[in-house]
Amino acid sequence: MIRIVIAEDQRMMLGALGTLLNLEEDMEVVGQATNGEEAVSLVKQYQPDVCIMDIEMPKKSGLEAAEELKDLECKVIILTTFARAGYFQRALKARVSGYLLKDSPSEELASSIRSIMAGRRIYAPELMDDVYSEENPLTEREKEILELVADGKNTKKIADELKLKTGTVRNYISTILDKLEVTNRIEAIKQSKERGWFK
Repeated sequence: MIRIVIAEDQRMMLGALGTLLNLEEDMEVVGQATNGEEAVSLVKQYQPDVCIMDIEMPKKSGLEAAEELKDLECKVIILTTFARAGYFQRALKARVSGYLLKDSPSEELASSIRSIMAGRRIYAPELMDDVYSEENPLTEREKEILELVADGKNTKKIADELKLKTGTVRNYISTILDKLEVTNRIEAIKQSKERGWFK
């Protein structure tokens, strides 16, 4: 049984979602919250498999709540009317498992929950277009170095291959991390893959 907490500040929508999901044989709504703060405490209390969250809620937005829950086992799905690239970027940083729009058909929600429980991530297609149209901030040389890092090569091997000093390669790598606003090489590789920047 997939255990679910729903957070939505419009009570009618909250009730409708709860009823819909409870009709699914493999799902059970264990908690309903009307703001982000309640959502966080319900997730901590019930330890559900999934928390479905609206973005714009009182006390704490869905994105703030998602950021707070990112280290827990619970998978967060944002369900919103806002197809804004900025919101989506924040949701990705909070490691949400899904970002769906409220105008999607209702049966899509249940099938998305099952896919997410099976380990997939589901993002509304219209948002993916915004993310992929984003420009890669790296220079050609920086892209080349990041691809060699992704191939598992260490600083010395990259320096040998590109006939550069190891210190120069290190400088390039720290510039790459700064530009991508990440703290380590693995995150840089992951972000570049997610944004479709690798050849």
